[in-house]
Parts: sequence; C-alpha cells; structure tokens
Amino acid sequence: MGAGLSQDKANATQSDKEQRESSEIPVINADTTEKRSEVKLPHRYEAILKDADSPIDSSSTEKLYEQLYAGVFLNKKRKKYWVERKSTYNSFMLFARDLSITWADDNRFWHWPYLPETNNVLIDVAELLNVSWLEIHGKFETTKLSPGVTYEVVFVVMLRDPAYGWQVPVNLRLILPDGSRQEHKENMMEKTRGRWIEIPAGEFTTLPEKDGEVEFSLYDYDGGVWKRGLVIKGVAIRPKD
Repeated sequence: MGAGLSQDKANATQSDKEQRESSEIPVINADTTEKRSEVKLPHRYEAILKDADSPIDSSSTEKLYEQLYAGVFLNKKRKKYWVERKSTYNSFMLFARDLSITWADDNRFWHWPYLPETNNVLIDVAELLNVSWLEIHGKFETTKLSPGVTYEVVFVVMLRDPAYGWQVPVNLRLILPDGSRQEHKENMMEKTRGRWIEIPAGEFTTLPEKDGEVEFSLYDYDGGVWKRGLVIKGVAIRPKD
C-alpha cells in the first residue's frame, strides 16, 4: 500500500508540473501572435502609397517595412517617401521637378541633368546657368506627416564651380497652415562647394487642429546680381533629431 501511495503522489506531482508547463506555452504563442497583429503601421501609409511608381509588396509587415525604410518613389520620381527606422515617422523628399522654379523651362537659365539617387534610380536636378531673379517655391500637405512630431524643412543643394553672384545672402521662408511665417537669410559664400549641403527653411510641429499646407521658398531678386552654379536636388521634410 505504501508503494501505491508513493506512486500516486509521484504521478500527482508530475501531473501538476506538466499542467503548469503546458499552461505557460499558449501564453508565449498568444503573445507572439498579438505582437505581430499589433505592429504599429505608419501614418496614412496606404493613401500615400497610392502614388507609388512601382508595386508595393505588402504580403507581410516585414516586407512592407523593408520597402518603406529604403524609400518609395512617388508621382513619377517627383517625390520620395520613407519612414524613419527607429520612430517609423513619415519623411518626404520633394525633388526639383516637384518645385516651382522661375524660368526653369528656359534652357538659357536652367539646365536639367540627372543624377543617381538610391538604388541607382536617376532623378532630375535643376542646375542654375545664369539668372538675376532666383525664386524657388514648394508646398506640402501636412496631413501626410506623422501627428505630434516636430519636422524640419531643408533645401538640399550644391554650389558647383564656377559659381558666382552669391555675395548677397539668399532668403529662406516657411509659411505654416495658420499663416505664421519663419524667415531668415543664409550666406552662400560660407557654404562648402562641390557637395550636397542642407539649407534650413524652418521647422514646425504637426497638430491635427492645424493641418493644411506648408509653403517654403528660397529666393533673391532684389539685388539684381546675376548668379550661377546652384544645383537644386529638392526639399526634405523629415522629423527633427
């Protein structure tokens, strides 16, 4: 009888142990499933990707994010959309073709070469040949940006020799949806030549109650000085570090 009781006790102990272990396994699997289903996707990414130049593989979250981290060209390479790897916030580049550049279609004043972007995709850039009236404008709808995030707007440009006519600082302006303005001047004579540089236009925080268009400009037409050598890649709108 003692042996039977000992065996029954051992069986009960083993049964309790197995029950505890088996009860832990579904919890792990359930958590894994929940984590996959609760992955936060970028703000309004589906609406943005309707303008993608090539098909997007969204068969899995991993494949979708892989493409968004690398960047997706929109509107026939006029824009590029990507998400920041750490924050998954939306970011955009508006290339030169998406900007309004005075006299850009006159080949006496502007030239449109192409340069390789990511994955050797060629994009058009605007190269200034000679103007005395410099005027570059752009605009963007803030509803495409991640809410509650501080963004910076920067012109991505290059001064290529023989560049001249930059003794007078250029004007930068950012107009927010509520009509408020940020304006300042930049001395181009102090900028490094022969490589891409960033000229800040301003910054703002995205708020649902203040959605609308932001407008940004780089210009100089008061001095009447002829200018040459500015290459416009585009304008980046991205979360501020």
